[in-house]
Amino acid sequence: LCTIIHYLVSGQLGWFGLTVACVVPGYVAQLLSILWFRADGRSPGCWLLLLHLLQLGLWKRYWDVFRMTAKAVCSACAGEVLMRHGDVCVLRLLEALLQTLPHLLLQAYVVVALDPAGFVPGVSAGLSLLSLAWALVCYSHFTCLLKPGHLCPPAAAILCLLLWRTGMLGTRVLALVLFARLYSFWVFAVAGVHWLFMSFWLVAQQTDIVAQPCRWRLFNCLVGAVYIFCYINVRPGPSKHRVAVFYAVSSRDVQYSTWM
Repeated sequence: LCTIIHYLVSGQLGWFGLTVACVVPGYVAQLLSILWFRADGRSPGCWLLLLHLLQLGLWKRYWDVFRMTAKAVCSACAGEVLMRHGDVCVLRLLEALLQTLPHLLLQAYVVVALDPAGFVPGVSAGLSLLSLAWALVCYSHFTCLLKPGHLCPPAAAILCLLLWRTGMLGTRVLALVLFARLYSFWVFAVAGVHWLFMSFWLVAQQTDIVAQPCRWRLFNCLVGAVYIFCYINVRPGPSKHRVAVFYAVSSRDVQYSTWM
């Protein structure tokens, strides 16, 4: 909001419009949250719809999780708390990828290519990077909690995971922004090649998260686009070989972009 007001007050209407446009995809997560409330048997009233319209629906879900955690007294309640916590983590990750990531790319481009001394865009880009990294950490933490015999990771491990995600995302975003600064729209060609390669790689892995063929192809295409920036494990079991392939391809892309 501060970035939108900053561009509006300074008369930079082009960047103002693009920043506002980055907010719109976040409503996908809000709509999905409403549908999940209905699927859980909770009819969303006017107050709940207003919260989602203001993009505060996920905060309402966080509040419900905290309230249920305080009241949980049995293993069945703990299981329900875990599932609701998982819903929030998935929705938060979806919102971060659809809304925070485009905003991060836009503000990083403004800071690197147009206004290096821009305080508001710089702070906004930094907070967006941390927000996206934290969403990925929360999702990874939730997937660990689902494993049988899991152990809750200590705070030091979560901090290391946050630093790893932040560094990985930061280098990818910086490489794309620098490439866009030098070669303008050619960055879409580079990102498109990476997206196609990763999408075909996911198809070759035969992920079975989505059963329907059309939705399965769409899922692979969407995750392939996410793999331009970060790795998300979408298959059960050990993932060290898949992570090695991802980093081998990603590191070459970053080196090529930086060299160019």
